[in-house]
Amino acid sequence: MHRLRSDGGVRLELTPTTNSPLAIDISESTEMRIQRLITENPVIIFSRSGCCMCHVMRRLFSSLGVHPTVIELEEDEIDALSVLQHDGGGETVAPAVFIGGARVGGLEGLVGLHLTGHLVPKLVEVGVLVL
Repeated sequence: MHRLRSDGGVRLELTPTTNSPLAIDISESTEMRIQRLITENPVIIFSRSGCCMCHVMRRLFSSLGVHPTVIELEEDEIDALSVLQHDGGGETVAPAVFIGGARVGGLEGLVGLHLTGHLVPKLVEVGVLVL
Protein backbone atom coordinates (compact mmCIF):
# COMPACT_ATOMS: atom_id res chain seq x y z
CA MET A 1 0.00 0.00 0.00
CA HIS A 2 1.22 3.52 -0.70
CA ARG A 3 0.12 7.03 0.14
CA LEU A 4 0.95 10.26 -1.64
CA ARG A 5 2.86 12.71 0.51
CA SER A 6 2.45 16.49 0.53
CA ASP A 7 6.00 16.89 -0.81
CA GLY A 8 5.19 14.86 -3.93
CA GLY A 9 6.81 11.65 -2.69
CA VAL A 10 5.16 8.35 -1.98
CA ARG A 11 5.08 6.70 1.43
CA LEU A 12 5.21 2.92 1.19
CA GLU A 13 3.65 0.94 3.95
CA LEU A 14 5.38 -2.38 4.32
CA THR A 15 2.48 -4.76 4.82
CA PRO A 16 2.61 -8.53 4.30
CA THR A 17 2.09 -9.34 0.62
CA THR A 18 3.73 -11.40 -2.07
CA ASN A 19 3.20 -8.89 -4.89
CA SER A 20 5.81 -6.29 -3.97
CA PRO A 21 9.62 -6.42 -3.82
CA LEU A 22 9.22 -4.38 -0.63
CA ALA A 23 7.03 -7.08 0.86
CA ILE A 24 7.49 -8.27 4.41
CA ASP A 25 8.19 -11.94 4.81
CA ILE A 26 6.95 -12.79 8.29
CA SER A 27 9.87 -15.19 8.80
CA GLU A 28 12.40 -12.51 7.79
CA SER A 29 14.06 -10.65 10.65
CA THR A 30 14.21 -6.86 10.60
CA GLU A 31 17.97 -7.01 9.95
CA MET A 32 17.45 -9.42 7.04
CA ARG A 33 14.68 -7.22 5.58
CA ILE A 34 16.85 -4.10 5.79
CA GLN A 35 19.78 -5.95 4.21
CA ARG A 36 17.50 -7.24 1.43
CA LEU A 37 16.22 -3.72 0.75
CA ILE A 38 19.80 -2.42 0.59
CA THR A 39 20.70 -5.14 -1.90
CA GLU A 40 17.58 -4.75 -4.06
CA ASN A 41 17.57 -0.94 -4.35
CA PRO A 42 20.44 0.88 -6.08
CA VAL A 43 19.84 4.05 -4.03
CA ILE A 44 18.03 3.82 -0.71
CA ILE A 45 17.62 6.17 2.23
CA PHE A 46 16.59 4.89 5.65
CA SER A 47 15.06 7.70 7.63
CA ARG A 48 13.03 8.63 10.66
CA SER A 49 9.55 10.03 10.12
CA GLY A 50 9.64 13.75 9.33
CA CYS A 51 13.44 13.89 9.08
CA CYS A 52 14.53 17.22 7.58
CA MET A 53 17.95 15.79 6.63
CA CYS A 54 16.20 13.12 4.56
CA HIS A 55 14.28 15.86 2.76
CA VAL A 56 17.56 17.59 1.86
CA MET A 57 19.00 14.27 0.64
CA ARG A 58 15.98 13.63 -1.56
CA ARG A 59 16.21 17.16 -2.98
CA LEU A 60 19.89 16.63 -3.84
CA PHE A 61 19.16 13.34 -5.57
CA SER A 62 16.16 14.86 -7.34
CA SER A 63 18.29 17.75 -8.65
CA LEU A 64 20.47 15.09 -10.28
CA GLY A 65 17.46 13.26 -11.75
CA VAL A 66 17.65 10.35 -9.29
CA HIS A 67 14.71 9.21 -7.18
CA PRO A 68 15.88 7.02 -4.32
CA THR A 69 13.79 4.55 -2.39
CA VAL A 70 13.04 6.10 1.00
CA ILE A 71 12.10 3.89 3.93
CA GLU A 72 10.94 5.49 7.16
CA LEU A 73 11.95 3.28 10.06
CA GLU A 74 10.39 2.82 13.46
CA GLU A 75 12.69 3.07 16.50
CA ASP A 76 13.19 -0.72 16.80
CA GLU A 77 14.05 -0.88 13.10
CA ILE A 78 16.59 1.92 13.55
CA ASP A 79 18.26 -0.28 16.17
CA ALA A 80 18.41 -3.08 13.58
CA LEU A 81 19.97 -0.69 11.05
CA SER A 82 22.53 0.28 13.69
CA VAL A 83 23.48 -3.38 14.14
CA LEU A 84 24.00 -3.75 10.37
CA GLN A 85 26.18 -0.65 10.20
CA HIS A 86 28.22 -1.41 13.36
CA ASP A 87 30.94 1.02 12.37
CA GLY A 88 30.83 3.20 15.48
CA GLY A 89 31.64 6.21 13.34
CA GLY A 90 29.82 8.71 15.49
CA GLU A 91 27.42 9.72 12.72
CA THR A 92 23.74 9.24 13.43
CA VAL A 93 22.30 5.96 12.18
CA ALA A 94 19.29 7.47 10.46
CA PRO A 95 19.12 8.92 7.98
CA ALA A 96 21.48 6.55 6.23
CA VAL A 97 22.11 6.41 2.48
CA PHE A 98 23.23 3.32 0.60
CA ILE A 99 24.30 3.45 -3.04
CA GLY A 100 24.93 0.18 -4.83
CA GLY A 101 24.72 -1.67 -1.53
CA ALA A 102 27.50 0.41 0.04
CA ARG A 103 26.87 2.75 2.96
CA VAL A 104 27.53 6.37 2.06
CA GLY A 105 26.60 7.67 5.50
CA GLY A 106 24.19 10.38 6.47
CA LEU A 107 23.68 13.83 5.03
CA GLU A 108 27.29 14.82 5.70
CA GLY A 109 28.62 11.78 3.83
CA LEU A 110 26.29 12.35 0.87
CA VAL A 111 27.14 16.05 0.58
CA GLY A 112 30.84 15.21 0.92
CA LEU A 113 30.58 12.77 -1.99
CA HIS A 114 28.79 15.40 -4.05
CA LEU A 115 31.24 18.21 -3.28
CA THR A 116 34.26 16.05 -4.12
CA GLY A 117 32.72 15.04 -7.45
CA HIS A 118 32.32 11.36 -6.54
CA LEU A 119 28.52 11.19 -6.25
CA VAL A 120 27.60 11.42 -9.93
CA PRO A 121 30.13 8.75 -11.04
CA LYS A 122 28.86 6.45 -8.27
CA LEU A 123 25.26 6.95 -9.45
CA VAL A 124 26.30 6.25 -13.04
CA GLU A 125 28.14 3.12 -11.87
CA VAL A 126 25.01 1.67 -10.23
CA GLY A 127 22.90 2.51 -13.29
CA VAL A 128 20.50 5.11 -11.89
CA LEU A 129 22.01 8.02 -13.79
CA VAL A 130 23.02 8.21 -17.43
CA LEU A 131 25.33 10.97 -18.64
